[in-house]
Amino acid sequence: MQLLKHITASLAGLLFICISAHAADKVDKIVLAGPFASVSNPMIRMIESGALADVASHVEFKVWQNPDQMRALALNGDTDFIATPTNVAANLYNRGVDLKLLNVSVWGILWMISREPDLETLSDFKGKEIAIPFRGDMPDLIFSELAERQGLNLKTDFQLRYVATPLDAMQLLIMRRVDHALLAEPALSMALRKTKSLPAKIIAPELYRSVDLQAEWGRVFNRESKVPQAGIALLNSQLPQHVVKRFIEEYAKATQWCIDNPIEAGKLVAARLPMLTPEAVADAISVSQFDAVSAVDARSELTFFFNLLHQRTPALIGGKLPDNNFYYQ
Repeated sequence: MQLLKHITASLAGLLFICISAHAADKVDKIVLAGPFASVSNPMIRMIESGALADVASHVEFKVWQNPDQMRALALNGDTDFIATPTNVAANLYNRGVDLKLLNVSVWGILWMISREPDLETLSDFKGKEIAIPFRGDMPDLIFSELAERQGLNLKTDFQLRYVATPLDAMQLLIMRRVDHALLAEPALSMALRKTKSLPAKIIAPELYRSVDLQAEWGRVFNRESKVPQAGIALLNSQLPQHVVKRFIEEYAKATQWCIDNPIEAGKLVAARLPMLTPEAVADAISVSQFDAVSAVDARSELTFFFNLLHQRTPALIGGKLPDNNFYYQ
């Protein structure tokens, strides 16, 4: 009897130690931040599925609406992981922000959208007014680089109308205040859905998915038709390594889940971001390029991209190429 009591007490003590150790492995809260864009889809899936419950008691998601808000979140000290354009991550790092790029997950979400059906390259947009979001940031940078590489003059060959966000450009299209725009998904799919400009429409659509900027990139630079546009950066260097590792693992799993389950992902994302619709999010997933590639493995593509930006305007990446410590490993 005494032996049984001893064994029971020992097991209870061991269980207490295991529970205490498990609790010690957890952090109280993890804060994620991202935009109304596809790079945020996996983070929303992670929260809704409780993917980080083993390492965090609570996981919060904050939305940023423009690059200025993103930079503010990166500097406020309260955000642990942030979805960011890759050039902005490099810029912040080179300006002294304690940041490491974890991955590149978005490789193709930029398209032209037009009321005209036969525009196949950026040259076909000569003389036309184009709405472009985020002046001086990712969509504008890629458009400008591709246009100039084809001998086009941004000031004389186009009428560029800069707006604050992709959703603003989408609204201008829907209200017929512009006929052409550069949009990132899912804003483009939202515009097609709202105007019922779908491939199955019997009469002529009001809007057409036009030039694929990733395809233009591949054609102009003789490279793969993909651009390292956005990924996830670690902002809290004090997070335990096992927590960061779990985030990386679960973000990759959630990215693949979104690719494999676009309809379910659309419902999940739209429930948290009500300005989007499930159908448009699903459409966007089906036409975009997603692949959660570690920053180290994506470095050659990032270096090519950063070199182009540095030649164009060094300040875009903080004056120099980021060093080895920028890449989480």
